[in-house]
Amino acid sequence: MKKILIALLLLIVMAIFAGCGQKSTGNSSGVLKIGASSVPHAEILNVVKPLLAKEGVELKIVEMNDYITPNVALAEKELDGNFFQHIPYLEQFAKDHNYQLTYNAKVHIEPMGIYSNSLKSLSAIPSGAKVAIPNDPTNGGRALLLLEKAGLLKLKSGVGIKATTADVVDNPLKLKFVELDAPQLPRSLGDVAIAVINANYAMEAKFSPTKDALFLEQKDSPYVNILAIRTGDENRPELQKLAKALNSDEVRKFINDKYAGAVVPAF
Repeated sequence: MKKILIALLLLIVMAIFAGCGQKSTGNSSGVLKIGASSVPHAEILNVVKPLLAKEGVELKIVEMNDYITPNVALAEKELDGNFFQHIPYLEQFAKDHNYQLTYNAKVHIEPMGIYSNSLKSLSAIPSGAKVAIPNDPTNGGRALLLLEKAGLLKLKSGVGIKATTADVVDNPLKLKFVELDAPQLPRSLGDVAIAVINANYAMEAKFSPTKDALFLEQKDSPYVNILAIRTGDENRPELQKLAKALNSDEVRKFINDKYAGAVVPAF
């Protein structure tokens, strides 16, 4: 009798540990919690929400308005994924914070642009003008590259996306750089001559990138916005379904119709 009781207890303990192991994978909940900036990412996710519902997946969208929290929340398993950033930013952030993050869908490109409240063209920029750019490394470098492409400055050869203001080797207008958090850039236009703004924040500020930007990044930009996930979750069925939905004809049509070139499908 004693042996039977011991055997039953062992079976119960094994069942408990097996249950815990299954729970920790997070692979079969049928619910996805995705962090996203409001425009255009959350808007795009709302398009795929009913598509996923038909696949038995409930999509919960958590709107976030900065470039730090979504990746921290993803790494700490508070989110199943996030949708707000391009590949170079994800790779640099993961490297800097030792996070195991990757992506499973390329969705769209948001051309970065140069904007002004006071000027109608780049040729009107006065000497010594203030220029606001993002203060995070990848978008800051991207902004400087755009200013170089617009003919406003020259960077040290080969610096690429890692460029900083210290890499400016020719600045004929003696531009003064103001580095700000990306969401603050549209609000800075009352204090600076021009600002280099990511398309999502420009659209939140009611700018139309294709109409209002004095200079716009080309559509062949390498800065593709992606669905970021934790490394090891690539085979989660729910995340695979979300990736497929984000690359669907419905999303392509929505992006083209809604944003008219300000956001460009990357699939």
